[in-house]
Amino acid sequence: MRIKMTSIHVTDPAKAYEFYTQKLGFDTLMTMPEYNLYIVKSTDPSDQTGLLLEPSDHPLAKAYMEGLHEQGFSMIVFGVPNVQEEYERLVSLGVVFKQEPQTGPDGSISAVLDDTVGNFVQLHQD
Repeated sequence: MRIKMTSIHVTDPAKAYEFYTQKLGFDTLMTMPEYNLYIVKSTDPSDQTGLLLEPSDHPLAKAYMEGLHEQGFSMIVFGVPNVQEEYERLVSLGVVFKQEPQTGPDGSISAVLDDTVGNFVQLHQD
């Protein structure tokens, strides 16, 4: 068994698609703008897991998303080989970070960015 698709609620799927592909570097798995449907995937050819950029128009989804954001919690975690290098690349593209790269008590390295569509996203060094 494997994960085929997961989702992240966003305030604007088209804007999220632009951010996730043009800034974060994900590839397109599927787009159907007429249905407000945008799915991205990793550039790693062995990883075909889809990430659905899901509209947050349902009241429960909106409340959950806003609550996590207000509390400063990350909605999702993405692995990268080098957090510092990815941080520098993304800052050069204008991405805003809530937390610069730092080493945790367990030795893990992470940073947290704002995805511009209602979520904080953690980058974790693989």
